[in-house]
Amino acid sequence: MAKNSASAGRRFMKLASMTASIATKTVSNSIRNLTADEEKKNQSRSELFQTIGLQIADTLGEMKGAVMKVGQIASQYKDIFPPEVAKAIAKLQRQAPAMPFEQIKQQVEKEFARPIEQIFSHFDEQPFAAASIGQVHRATLPNGDAVVVKVQYPGVDEACESDLKQVRLALRLMGVLKIDKKLQDRLFEEIQDSLHEELNYEIEAQNLKVFKTFHEALDSKIIIPHVYEEYSSRRVLTLSLELGESIETASTWEQSLRNELGQRLIQALGQQIFFLKRFHCDPHPGNFAFRQDGSVVIYDFGGVKTLSSELLQHFTALIQAGRCGDIKTIETHLVALDALAEKGQFPEELYLAWIEIFLRPLVSYYDFAENSSHHDGMRLMKQSLKYWDVFKPSPDTLMVNRTISGHYWNLIHLKVHDDLSELFESLLPKD
Repeated sequence: MAKNSASAGRRFMKLASMTASIATKTVSNSIRNLTADEEKKNQSRSELFQTIGLQIADTLGEMKGAVMKVGQIASQYKDIFPPEVAKAIAKLQRQAPAMPFEQIKQQVEKEFARPIEQIFSHFDEQPFAAASIGQVHRATLPNGDAVVVKVQYPGVDEACESDLKQVRLALRLMGVLKIDKKLQDRLFEEIQDSLHEELNYEIEAQNLKVFKTFHEALDSKIIIPHVYEEYSSRRVLTLSLELGESIETASTWEQSLRNELGQRLIQALGQQIFFLKRFHCDPHPGNFAFRQDGSVVIYDFGGVKTLSSELLQHFTALIQAGRCGDIKTIETHLVALDALAEKGQFPEELYLAWIEIFLRPLVSYYDFAENSSHHDGMRLMKQSLKYWDVFKPSPDTLMVNRTISGHYWNLIHLKVHDDLSELFESLLPKD
């Protein structure tokens, strides 16, 4: 207990020191630019954000456990940050600390109150994969089943609330959250809920069982690992070993197979959103594996977003209004979702241009490798920037947007070249 308290104290001091340093830099920058013209203020602010963004990323990246996970979650919500900060903290998604096997062994034995040799007939000491709050080891059960065991780092769940408060304070002091306090509260409440769920492997086990049952009834080629409940707990999760090839390997397969895999990814996501009303919301390519029979393996159900019927009605209405260019209806639903500050401020011709770009990959034959929507969107962005403050990052839409855009890039990696219009139509709820 004393060791954990000392560790929590050191973590708190490191975060508090980061926050104080950010406050000092921000105040100094404001004083220095009291008499500067607008151009110089903007340049100075951009440089400040770059410096502070790197400081946050470096500090959180050094700290294993909950605080790094907080930084990773924040990096997933990069729409709420200026580009300089978003770019700096995005690297947290790629960092993965490893922990000595002795500590992993102790955690397993603590959870099951017996030596690890009595639980597993074999347990690899080298991790198969590592993440911010735990790592994965291959193992063999006494009955001979090959499994993977996800083990949470010791003590990682104890200080997550104070870690989150410190990160929020740091971001607020540097004035980079581009949303009002009411939306900040909702956003950080969602981040906190997400963090607490990911720290409880019993919730992930339940998610795995729900999604496995759901998909098995619809498509036998969506593979979700089986949970071994008797070898799982709040901090240890034992799953069937489901192997497949990486997205990089799958991208070299023949076009028809790549198209089938792309369709299966989009179909699974659409079914989850519109019918299950819960979706796997971490579209990182590493969370998917692919097989040459067209199967897709989905890993990591720690991050699952549940959608209310009201939210789904808004999303469905937005899609239908977009398809017929009904700007008035689009704005009504964007306001209801806290995604639009005021109606009538964004030009209609720009709305129509963006709608065409967003829908293009889903309504006609589209070459994802060519990626024309992205390239045309970057060009359209220049015309749209002066109106951008009209839109607000909404906690209700951030995870949906992130997941859809993540899968768009997965289809780019797979070099899908296909017509998804029929699939898109089949997934939309009918009136």
